[in-house]
Amino acid sequence: MSFLSYLMPRTMVGSTTEISGKPLWLLAELTYRCPLQCPYCSNPLDIAKYNNELGTDDWLRVLHEARALGAMQLGFSGGEPLVRTDLEILIKEARNLGYYTNLITSGVGMDESRVRAFRDAGLDHIQISFQASEEDLNNYLGGTDSFQHKLNMAKAVKEAGYPMVLNVVIHRENIDHIEDIIRMTAELKADYVELASTQYYGWSKINLDRLLPSRSQLLKAEKVAKEYQEKLKGTTKILYVVPDYFESRPKACMNGWGSIFLTIAPDGTALPCHEASTLPEIVFPNVKDFSIRDIWEKSDAFNRFRGFDWMQEPCKSCPEKSKDFGGCRCQAYMLTQDASATDPVCDKSPHHSELKQEVSRIESIQPEVLKEKPLIFRNFGNSKKHYL
Repeated sequence: MSFLSYLMPRTMVGSTTEISGKPLWLLAELTYRCPLQCPYCSNPLDIAKYNNELGTDDWLRVLHEARALGAMQLGFSGGEPLVRTDLEILIKEARNLGYYTNLITSGVGMDESRVRAFRDAGLDHIQISFQASEEDLNNYLGGTDSFQHKLNMAKAVKEAGYPMVLNVVIHRENIDHIEDIIRMTAELKADYVELASTQYYGWSKINLDRLLPSRSQLLKAEKVAKEYQEKLKGTTKILYVVPDYFESRPKACMNGWGSIFLTIAPDGTALPCHEASTLPEIVFPNVKDFSIRDIWEKSDAFNRFRGFDWMQEPCKSCPEKSKDFGGCRCQAYMLTQDASATDPVCDKSPHHSELKQEVSRIESIQPEVLKEKPLIFRNFGNSKKHYL
């Protein structure tokens, strides 16, 4: 799942007591059920506990309340949103409310007739994910025999009048195939392609040793991506996203905490980003108990890291704080056990050297040793076994 290309820049205010804006982007994680088992999935490790999904009426209320508060773009995601039998109902109501709607999907569970049904319901945009350009590798990484179906669905989406939008998450297992991946998307006549380097949260974090590419692999991949951005200019737009671990400055994650982005998890938990549930010291409100307006404007969870008052040094006095907002709170917690710390991706962070040492450690592991370390695939069995 990816939506980086849809986030819009926005200026943050300077006080934690002010509301920084409206939730322009609503991500509806309809379910964590999914036919794929990708080992880099951004879903929580404890997905097996989410057995109480919101019903249709609750989701409709969420759509109404978020739209009334100013939400404009709506992403239907998961898991795999196609497993929800009420998806067409939600799309139609979202259209009536005036949302620009995106379906973020693996394509598994979709056929030509359902694509037409989505179009008739008013869906604006469909993004299909691939795991690789080579059938066996794609099916291995996804844990299901899906490659040919994905190809067919990408073509069906185009034939239905949609722009073809493809997403491929890049990591050590497929990065050396990046040229073949781009060629595959060009042969499909894709309009937009996002080559999204794995961001290491959730399932990808526990598979870090197997998934983090080497610096030389990244440099080669970036060179190939830039070459094809020029070659395919005017036909296919390619977005290449570099992984945080190799940067010296953090990304402006979600354009700031509680600034424009609102995620609703399958059970109704409201989150400022889809990884925020990993922060144990914060109790996140649920739409079953509170209105979207109260959650956005009044909850401690959404106000916790708004503005700049919460910042520690070096962020507090840094002239770049209005650009990156201190980086990612979830990554800061994951790497330092302090969600208020400077994101260690930043070379001003006192923990930056530790991150670089971790990258060096992984790069030093011999390939034959890495292959002996099995990937942990994202599925309910592994969730129950290891994380509940």
